[in-house]
Amino acid sequence: MAPFGGWRRSSYSGGGDGNNCVEIANLPTIVAIRDSKDPARATIAVPVGAFAPFVEALKARATSGLAPF
Repeated sequence: MAPFGGWRRSSYSGGGDGNNCVEIANLPTIVAIRDSKDPARATIAVPVGAFAPFVEALKARATSGLAPF
């Protein structure tokens, strides 16, 4: 498990059992992101200032009709 604490699940978890989501941990200088279905695997860490543009880019891609990453 990554050395980040205070994980919280995304407020947008998709349909069904809500198991299609990510968890984030806010730290002073980074935001860590992991898959809630497999939290022991890789974690993405982005600088705090890059997190909002990162999320906006994902939203734009999702609404553009392009395939997910």
